[in-house]
Amino acid sequence: MGDVAAATSSSSTSIFTNYPLLSSLIAFATAQLIKLFTTWYKERRWDIKQLIGSGGMPSSHSATVTAIAAAIGFQEGVGGSLFAIALILACIVMYDATGVRLQAGRQAEVLNQIVYELPSEHPLAESRPLRELLGHTPPQVIAGGILGIVTATIGHFIILATSHT
Repeated sequence: MGDVAAATSSSSTSIFTNYPLLSSLIAFATAQLIKLFTTWYKERRWDIKQLIGSGGMPSSHSATVTAIAAAIGFQEGVGGSLFAIALILACIVMYDATGVRLQAGRQAEVLNQIVYELPSEHPLAESRPLRELLGHTPPQVIAGGILGIVTATIGHFIILATSHT
């Protein structure tokens, strides 16, 4: 394990070779790209806003934080403070995605429906709708978490393969 940690730590001297950062960015981008296709599959329409929007399958927040936690675990080991911080942060982000953010999105749906049914002369009748797709269901969070771990694992194997050549 020491050789692997040395190989990955020495390769992290630049932001462009920072394995945890790259793993998390690739996991985020992959999740956002997958959302484009899951939206098409579900609704039979392309929605380019899915590339930058929150909510949907898989959770890009979960993919990002699990990728960085797993990459730190591979690079630094799981016994250190840095991994502990990354793991706790990942758990908080994923809990929040299925808790507060999901409930806020559901409340936005109800409020938008109430505003939609207001008479046109009501002062709030012309207000902009609230964003409804804020949080994630547990399967969306789990899928994002798996994607993040897979992304970091692939990155780890790439580093191992290139460090032995």
